[in-house]
Amino acid sequence: MSRPWVPTTAALLVRGGGILDLISAATHPDPGRLATLTEFVPAPVTHAAAAATSVIGLVLLLLGHGLARRKRRAWFAAVGLLAASVVLNLGKGLDVEEAVFSAVLLLLLLLAHGEFVAEGDPRTRWAALRTGPLLLLGSTVIGLALIQLRLSTELGTHPFRARLAHVLLGLFGIPGPLQFRSDADTDVVAFTLGGLGALTVLVTVYLSLRPAEPVARLDAQDEQDLRRLLERYGGQDSLGYFALRRDKSVLWSPSRKAAVTYRVVSGVALAGGDPLGDPEAWPGAITALLEVCRRHAWVPAVMGCSEAGGRAYARAGLSVLELGDEAVLKVDCFSTEGRAMRGVRQAVHRIDRAGYTARVRRLGEIPQSEREDLERAAAAWRGAQTERGFSMALGRFGDPTDDACVLVTAEKDGQLRALLHFVPWGCDGLSLDLMRRDREGDNGLNEFLIVAAARAAPDLGVRRLSLNFAVFRQALERGDRLGAGPLVRTWRDLLVFASRWFQIDSLYRFNAKFRPEWEPRYVCYPSSRDLPRVAFAALEAEAFLAWPTWPRRSQVG
Repeated sequence: MSRPWVPTTAALLVRGGGILDLISAATHPDPGRLATLTEFVPAPVTHAAAAATSVIGLVLLLLGHGLARRKRRAWFAAVGLLAASVVLNLGKGLDVEEAVFSAVLLLLLLLAHGEFVAEGDPRTRWAALRTGPLLLLGSTVIGLALIQLRLSTELGTHPFRARLAHVLLGLFGIPGPLQFRSDADTDVVAFTLGGLGALTVLVTVYLSLRPAEPVARLDAQDEQDLRRLLERYGGQDSLGYFALRRDKSVLWSPSRKAAVTYRVVSGVALAGGDPLGDPEAWPGAITALLEVCRRHAWVPAVMGCSEAGGRAYARAGLSVLELGDEAVLKVDCFSTEGRAMRGVRQAVHRIDRAGYTARVRRLGEIPQSEREDLERAAAAWRGAQTERGFSMALGRFGDPTDDACVLVTAEKDGQLRALLHFVPWGCDGLSLDLMRRDREGDNGLNEFLIVAAARAAPDLGVRRLSLNFAVFRQALERGDRLGAGPLVRTWRDLLVFASRWFQIDSLYRFNAKFRPEWEPRYVCYPSSRDLPRVAFAALEAEAFLAWPTWPRRSQVG
């Protein structure tokens, strides 16, 4: 039986062993023990052992993350390094205490070997461009700390510039400008810096030359099979079409009648919406997802599934939490008349009077040259802003395979000023994918286009429109009611404050203008301790958190 606390505890202890090795290597050994040792071991060997101990300490620190995720490779590496640490701590100055600590850690890891069964993550060679600078920075910091401990007490005579130069030169095996108080200190510093430099170069070169793994991507056969499922079951979930994002991987049920698409973000396997296909086959696809996550030590998570999907994931052992609500317009009941729709009605009339016209077309009706113009306009309106979306975004525009999508455009004086892009939701629905407008366009364009889509829907055979997803809608609504309690109001105030960055309140208020039906959406996750990690990964997937990235070569999945 798996014990989740074991890998976490092992990671903390191994990191502690790494810190202990670094401190032990940087400080002077006990003179009495060293004298006893040098009667049997040449001094250069003890100096080399001290240098190697510092390198092992650094690597043990780096291995902690892999151990916490139950990585088998990290376990093998930690076992080997701890065994070497036992020998080296004895060989650099008979440091029995440090050797015993490493030996105990080694024994504990050996006893817990059954907990470390996860396979390595797929990586690309571009990981070297991230790891190399980090190792160089860590080696420089360790080198500076080592020099400060090994130099004479008159540190004032050695400016920081000289110490930094000595470290950087030493990493490349070149003697630096500093003089130490003994040959032993000189050797230890030189060996340590040389070892750290060699470690940095070897790891960077290894990652650079390692064969690249394909990134998550749907192949042509998988996409074709998913489209067949959508033809039959696409009306079950408004997010179903977004399973066709090509930056996702797919897992199938044994019968291939259901599938789950997902993307791994920061160690979390994120799926969006319900499983696709026959509900009776959902458990097989969910089991496949959980098995892949177990094998790779990923955290399984689902963003924005419906109640039916939440129940299926709950039966598979995941916890379920209400995340928010999806705004759905029933076209037959939609009208801009009445006091409740006054704001929308005024916005539409204002845009009408300003001379705007709307066009609603299937993408397949639009010539290729016009599609390209529309794509360029949408990209220009986005500007430098990061493309957001994962669970409710297709991630492409104008692809020939998406001819069933619907485009709603607003023009004024023959110039395109705004557009909405909808993807199919079964045979009688549309789900909003993209909303773009010219920043110089008049306010109310988005309301104008949504109303235009609703009015044109019957001619397209569409009875329902899915709009934006409102996160924590009920909390915002309840907190704004008369008589709401202090906790509810405080939670609402926090959400409104967070809306400065994440558009929580503004999206809710925009959706609420149209008086939609609210369909609850849920997040699924293994346990409450995984929630922060899942939230972090979801923000990253939705591009609310964006990290600097290195350019990647195009790869065939």
